[in-house]
Amino acid sequence: MRLAVNATRMELLKLRKRLAIAARGHKLLKDKLEELMRNVYSLVDEIRQMREEVEEPLRRAFARYALASAQRDPRVTEIATSLPAARLAIEAGTRRILNVKTPTFKPKLTGRIRSYGFLETSGELDLALKALYSVLEKMVLLAEKEKTLELLASEIERTRRRVNALEYVVIPNTEETISFIKLKLSEMERGNLTRLMRIKEIIRG
Repeated sequence: MRLAVNATRMELLKLRKRLAIAARGHKLLKDKLEELMRNVYSLVDEIRQMREEVEEPLRRAFARYALASAQRDPRVTEIATSLPAARLAIEAGTRRILNVKTPTFKPKLTGRIRSYGFLETSGELDLALKALYSVLEKMVLLAEKEKTLELLASEIERTRRRVNALEYVVIPNTEETISFIKLKLSEMERGNLTRLMRIKEIIRG
């Protein structure tokens, strides 16, 4: 769709500059989009692997906890785990990936895995807590990567919209308008030339 501008040389110069900027911006955004996609593919592979490493120990932990509750009075198991001795501290920060602000988490697990006596609790509870303890830090790192993936996916969507707007709207419309103005200017030049020739003929006559 042609832009609503006057068919003048000044407008033609402005549009040519705008077209050059749009083409340069389109290339930069395309490069950014490709790099974002590369980062996302890499993250997806990492997340898939980490999920496999986390989900199996968690499944075992929940299964053993359920077994421990079944073997003993569930209230005893609940009381035994209500005052944990372990502590998970998370140092949160940020970093930028292609100008996208993403979180960073540094987990630190301290303390003992058990804070209860062995007399009334089941050995399955020990194994459940051990399995959970082994993946707590990895779960935090997995959360960091999944949030990063979410933010990069949002940025990909925004960048793709900009690329499409430039590729299918801004650049074609500007090119069409430039062609129209050049055509109009050529017509004006031919008209001026024709008038000059007539004036010369009149002067000679």
